Amino acid sequence: MIDLTGKAFIITGGNGGIGLGMAEGIVMAGGSVVVWGRREDKNADAVARLEALGGRAAAFACDVSDEEQVIETTRQSVEVFGRLDGLFANAGRSGTGTAFVDLPLEEWRAVMAVNLDGVFLTLREAARHLVDQGEGGSLVAVSSTSAVHGAAGNEAYGTAKTGLNGLVRALAVALARHQIRVNSLLPGWTITELAGPAYASDVFRDATVKRTPVRRWADPSEFRTVGAFLADPNQTYHTGQEVCVDGGYTIF
Repeated sequence: MIDLTGKAFIITGGNGGIGLGMAEGIVMAGGSVVVWGRREDKNADAVARLEALGGRAAAFACDVSDEEQVIETTRQSVEVFGRLDGLFANAGRSGTGTAFVDLPLEEWRAVMAVNLDGVFLTLREAARHLVDQGEGGSLVAVSSTSAVHGAAGNEAYGTAKTGLNGLVRALAVALARHQIRVNSLLPGWTITELAGPAYASDVFRDATVKRTPVRRWADPSEFRTVGAFLADPNQTYHTGQEVCVDGGYTIF
């Protein structure tokens, strides 16, 4: 039912995992996607996969923690399809696993640079283009259920993801006058490259599955529909919300 024909979106970290799942949902609904990722080989594979679904796609290498790269890559991305209708700030990195009492400031800042500063930069640049374009749009920050439950041993990651939700609420208010919707997505445990080490641990995997009412981890393809939903320009009254897709993990 969602029709994104003629619409164009940027998805940072869109060359794999949840980002690629959302990109697939957008192109399956008729939209076009520009994927950002740091690895050129994964970018090329993602574009091929999206085109195989009948969509239009392009990719750029970009380090979202680098302001100049974000500014220039946003400009190039808008030029690809001649417009911008939204951005999914999905790029992120895992925590370091260092015990909190031993956590060096540089490790803390390295996580924040990508997971919080990078989201700020990409949302800001996309917002500038959407405001100038004057046709509204959708901005999405990919947070985490770590913003709800305690992320012991992963404090920098959990703090960054919690910060995103505050940023989303502020932007939802600030940008509403421009018909720009701003929401956050909180995925639960999902089988991705980033979460690979955790999924490979029998003890950890079993513990999280037992706490998840649907009794399994998600597949990235299950984020196709929610990606298209958050991109849908018909959702004109949906803003400032935390969309939690976690199999019930945070309520159990």
